[in-house]
Amino acid sequence: MANSIDLANKIAIVTGGAQGIGQAICERFVASGATVIIWDRDADGAAETARAIGPAVTATGVDITDSAAVEAATQAAVAAHGRIDILVNNAGIAGPNHLTKDYPVDDWRQVIDINLNGTFLCCRAVVPVMMENGYGRIVNIASVAGKEGNPNASAYSASKAGVIALTKSLGKELADYDISVNCLTPAAAKTPIFDQITQEHIDYMLSKIPRQRFVKVEEVAALVAFAASEDCSFTTGSTLDISGGRATY
Repeated sequence: MANSIDLANKIAIVTGGAQGIGQAICERFVASGATVIIWDRDADGAAETARAIGPAVTATGVDITDSAAVEAATQAAVAAHGRIDILVNNAGIAGPNHLTKDYPVDDWRQVIDINLNGTFLCCRAVVPVMMENGYGRIVNIASVAGKEGNPNASAYSASKAGVIALTKSLGKELADYDISVNCLTPAAAKTPIFDQITQEHIDYMLSKIPRQRFVKVEEVAALVAFAASEDCSFTTGSTLDISGGRATY
């Protein structure tokens, strides 16, 4: 039985909510009383997830690397609900595993574009809405790789380090408002993102976790729910670690 976190009457956007960690976040938010809008480039998958969770969830096909699409989705959410209280930037990809000297340029650009630029574009679109309403909670899903850097995953590590830095900058910019901006640095979770990486890299990540297991998506969702709640009223610009003891800073 999950602890109760009150998100009643909150309007939340969760990017990449069709599966994995994003889906778990949507489920936890709805259980906590929120209304959720999934933004995902897999429109059909997002719609299926929304139907499975229930009427408190709707889905919109959004490519978060397209600034016009993000702006349009933001305005649609405001038109439908009047405000946006919570933004969870969860959408991301792992990219392939290569030594940095061999990393394909197009793959590098795609990882940075989705993981970092996409997070920036969503924040850029939603922050003015939160400022106008005088309230907001932004939770960015980074990674322990952004703290430590994983070998053979330089694009992913660099993108997540960028998300951490973006979180710190934006948190300071919004410190005069009741808008908190925090990020999570989870260890790897068994989600479809594992399909993008080699077994050797999966084994490497597991070997680095003192708890000797991967994080559960429900565990990540629980920490996100706190960071998205009114209780998270003083912590901002912070990195909330959930790496099973791998990173202690």
